[in-house]
Amino acid sequence: MLAETICSAVSAAGLGIAAITAYRKRFLTAARIAAYALVPVGLVMTGVVEWASGIAFKPSVWIGFGLLAVAWLLFMTTRAVERRSGSTRKERRAARAAERGAAVAPGASSPSLTPGAGRAPQAQEGPKEKPQQAAAPGDDFSDIEAILKKHGI
Repeated sequence: MLAETICSAVSAAGLGIAAITAYRKRFLTAARIAAYALVPVGLVMTGVVEWASGIAFKPSVWIGFGLLAVAWLLFMTTRAVERRSGSTRKERRAARAAERGAAVAPGASSPSLTPGAGRAPQAQEGPKEKPQQAAAPGDDFSDIEAILKKHGI
């Protein structure tokens, strides 16, 4: 009841300001103020104000919001811990599957200790990147000097 009265008073004051603005021949601004002034009355007539005030003053609703906040906090905390540990759910799932599949059958042979056993021989590949050459002491600024000379400096 109090909320509806306040909304009606705000709308009446807004419409009064819109009338004064229209009297000063600022019709576009007056129309905009009138539109804003009609919103509280529209909310009262549709029942939104009654619904919102019913939610705002019920302790069970606030307990529900508190529980939602705790759930969100727990979710975000677990996500942060998961990211800090460096593992994702997919990695843990793959590790569990590997542990289950790691059980060796009784008649299986032991794994070979030589690297590359059971693989086809491959040609030795050289290093993928060229080793960086040590720069001479005077070469550090040669490209800068070239740019400065190009511009006449």
